[in-house]
Amino acid sequence: MLLQTKGLVKEYKRGNTSFPAVNGVDLSVSSEDFVSIVGRSGSGKSTLLNLIAGLLKPTSGSILVEGVDISSLNDEKVSLYRNSKIGYVPQGQSVLSNLTVLDNVRLPFYLFKREGDATEKALSLLDQVGLADLAQASPRELSGGELRRVSIARALINDPALLMADEPTSDLDAQTTAEIMELFRRISQNGTAILMVTHELETVGYGNRVLTMDAGTLTEREKPKDVPGGASYPFRFQA
Repeated sequence: MLLQTKGLVKEYKRGNTSFPAVNGVDLSVSSEDFVSIVGRSGSGKSTLLNLIAGLLKPTSGSILVEGVDISSLNDEKVSLYRNSKIGYVPQGQSVLSNLTVLDNVRLPFYLFKREGDATEKALSLLDQVGLADLAQASPRELSGGELRRVSIARALINDPALLMADEPTSDLDAQTTAEIMELFRRISQNGTAILMVTHELETVGYGNRVLTMDAGTLTEREKPKDVPGGASYPFRFQA
């Protein structure tokens, strides 16, 4: 199993009161999975991603990646794990405006010593996401959808086993959303597991599993059987 969380809890304090943002989550993700997590704002979805990415420490429970409990690692080892095992597409725009598109994509490659040519690999990824002609462009020249593709290419530069995406199609039009989701489907078919948080129910049909998060707990749902955009969803929530 690529990823397993066991009894995962993350508590925060508000005044004298503690409340669980993530409450006893058990989750298993294999290398073949494309998992969508949906739920209301504030239900704990982004907190769960940040825990799995090693950006937050859990209050209790464990996070196993290929059998290694990353929740017990120190900050340096967590950073090594994150850079080698996980690609992360954060919510909103995270592209650095003072770097070219190419430099943004290859930046994570230089964080730790590794073999290969960063430029060659970054150009190949930009070609895969349809931005080969914009490698030397400034991010200021790109549309919202193009910037999101840069973030995805950057997340893939170190060949992660798991790609995590937090609201990757937020603020995008319907056509760009479909293009991004088709890209994710190709990434999944090429052997990278995907864990995606989304408010947009029309996107969940692209994966093979759907989970809902409510008050910090996860529930697996039946995947819609119809094509994306026309699915009859077995659940509803207020975004």
